[in-house]
Amino acid sequence: MSTASPVFLSMASIRTLDETSFVALLGAVVEHSPWVARRAWHRGPFGTRQALFDALAAEIHAAADAEQLALLRVHPELAGQEARAGTMTADSQSEQGRLGLLRLDATTVRRLDELNRRYRERFGFPFIVALRLHTSLESVLADGERRLGHDAATERRTALDQVCQVVRGRLERMVSDDTVSPSPLSHPTHAGTPT
Repeated sequence: MSTASPVFLSMASIRTLDETSFVALLGAVVEHSPWVARRAWHRGPFGTRQALFDALAAEIHAAADAEQLALLRVHPELAGQEARAGTMTADSQSEQGRLGLLRLDATTVRRLDELNRRYRERFGFPFIVALRLHTSLESVLADGERRLGHDAATERRTALDQVCQVVRGRLERMVSDDTVSPSPLSHPTHAGTPT
């Protein structure tokens, strides 16, 4: 099984990246949605990993309804077809593997498949949960059942918040933090760039 990327970037190095390099390195932190990183780059330079996260989260929440829905729909289902086919991203494989979602018994597979089906039919996108915030598969399943009671608008916000929590976890694995205040000259390509 592939594993997610280890910490390999510093905030100091991120501040030196042009837009293309920034997207190439960080575009995958939001599942199959590099446009989020592309837009967030214009909010830089970033002094801390938290500031970088805040920019990515702001772009997710500021996106048009159709963009948000597309972003949610490209996420893999928990232990779903992508997991069985081995086609998930390395980050998703690592995240799902931590709670044993890639090696479930038949009874649990059926239970999770049923939750996934009911959720998708109700909301139109996969059940997305930041697995790093859970200590067990039972906790994940209980969260899914609870969220099935949400209205559509509440669940859309909840799902987007969960995407942001996934992004936070991925950044924590990929980017080492520093607290140096960015110089306005450290990323001159931002000056006058439209958002």
